[in-house]
Amino acid sequence: MDQHLYSFVSSLGRALRRPWSTALTIGVMAVAFALPLGLWLALGNVRHFAGDVQASREVDVFLKLDTDAARAQALAEQIRARPDVARVELRTPAQGLADFRKLSGLDAAIDALDDNPLPAQLVVIPSGDDAALAQALAQLPEADVVQHDAVWRQRLQGWLHFGNRLAWVLAALFGLGALLVVGNTVRLDIQARREEIGVLQLLGATDGFIRRPFLYLGAWYGLGAGLVALGLVLAAAAALRAPLDALAHSYGSSFALDGLDPVSAGLVLVAALIIGWLGAWWVTGHYLRQTRPTDT
Repeated sequence: MDQHLYSFVSSLGRALRRPWSTALTIGVMAVAFALPLGLWLALGNVRHFAGDVQASREVDVFLKLDTDAARAQALAEQIRARPDVARVELRTPAQGLADFRKLSGLDAAIDALDDNPLPAQLVVIPSGDDAALAQALAQLPEADVVQHDAVWRQRLQGWLHFGNRLAWVLAALFGLGALLVVGNTVRLDIQARREEIGVLQLLGATDGFIRRPFLYLGAWYGLGAGLVALGLVLAAAAALRAPLDALAHSYGSSFALDGLDPVSAGLVLVAALIIGWLGAWWVTGHYLRQTRPTDT
């Protein structure tokens, strides 16, 4: 435990004694971590928005013009009794005309009409398979047009799946790049302490004893890069939050940009620390295998 504590503190001291080199290494690693992390966060927000869209999978049934109010009400009750229907809302032609008047602003043109040209509308909220429900509602004799925009939602899910796979591929590539950066930095530190390591080997020091300070050094690099990457992502999210909120408000939406939760941030730090540790372990192991003294 004393040796681990000494290596833990001394490795941090060695990193702080070279602030410029340490800052460059941590900065390059932080950018490598921040790029896939930012993409993953953006996909999470798009997935959250898509979940809100998926929750409103309404099916609009426009009835034929000759369908009277009593029949429309009876049809709404009939559809409401289906097990795959969560809710049914009946909009009369008068309600539809009032909504159209409010949204279009064509009051003069609407007042010039002799009759209301709009049909009764049933807004059906499915509780099960919305595609099968839309097909069933299209078979009703009173149904004139059934509107169910499911194709674009399926395409959105396909893009989200592709984006998620792309984020993992980029995370793997940038993670490998960060590992190589740590390995090269630790390799330079090993070369600077080559004579010291040679003396320790001649005195019988084990590979674990020699390797331990470099492993902690790599872990410090990884942890520092993880913290900086989180700061970069949070700064980018803060810079984008205000214009995104204004854009969503202009469309009448309450969508807000979500940040990283504490658990996800902790996992990012752990992953960064492990990458730094592995990079140092790989380089020191390769060096020790080449310089291990041979028995005579």
